[in-house]
Amino acid sequence: MTYPYEPFPGLPPEQEKMFEAAALTYARHRPGLPDAAVRLLADTLRGRPSPMLLDLGTGTGQVPVALLSAGADLTHIEAVDVSPQMLHQARQDLTPVLGHCTLTLVHAAADAYEPLATLPGEPDSGPDLITCCRSYHWMDGPAVLEMADRVAPPGAAVAIMSDGSLWTHDADWTRALRELIQLYLGQERRAGARHPYAEPRRSYEEDLAASAFNDVTEHLFPVTRSWAPQEVLGYLRSTSFAGADLFAERHQAFEDEALALLHAHAVDGSLVEEATFRVLLARRPGVAR
Repeated sequence: MTYPYEPFPGLPPEQEKMFEAAALTYARHRPGLPDAAVRLLADTLRGRPSPMLLDLGTGTGQVPVALLSAGADLTHIEAVDVSPQMLHQARQDLTPVLGHCTLTLVHAAADAYEPLATLPGEPDSGPDLITCCRSYHWMDGPAVLEMADRVAPPGAAVAIMSDGSLWTHDADWTRALRELIQLYLGQERRAGARHPYAEPRRSYEEDLAASAFNDVTEHLFPVTRSWAPQEVLGYLRSTSFAGADLFAERHQAFEDEALALLHAHAVDGSLVEEATFRVLLARRPGVAR
């Protein structure tokens, strides 16, 4: 099931189109969630009757796919994204693992999400877990957390997850790659074709502290990733700072230079990224863990 069927009113066109050409590339080349982080999310659902997931900025559905693949007993998923192409890819990736779980795809900005209805006979039904994975920085955070407080039942949790990107990662090969991107596109990090990237005005912790979900625990999961040079190019095509459309007719020239650079930095054909996958797990105060 998908709603709304028409473009969502008031959705900025540039935001809707930012990742429209990258959905399949995103699904193939974006790293998944660490197993330990998936277990942490699954643990928040234990003991919840008919657990429901609300995944905001779902992209290609990495969070619900990971939870279902790990055996989480979800009964319903609401997956929200501003890109119809991402939602189409999410449906394709989720369908094989849904089992008895039902799925609603919602074309909307995260803060504009509204559930269709509560479950019959269950006035407190709603998402037991609300997730934002590598997406919260694109959102109106305070408005998203206000929405979460409206729709989430008592005992629900919010998880905001991030692990940076190859733009922010500090290694010899990523610094050289970033400098090459800047040579082609300018010094400012891009956020799609029209705008530079703007850092959030407040930290995620500050947003949560000012929200109803101000009982927060931080969980850090070290991750080592090995990239082949061609995999890095695929990843870059899925990003807002180095997608193919930003380079226009110079994209092939950029990729040729980037591939040569990456091969020069690779050791035994691999480029190593040492990252930290960070989960802020937040609840309303006074809720038993």
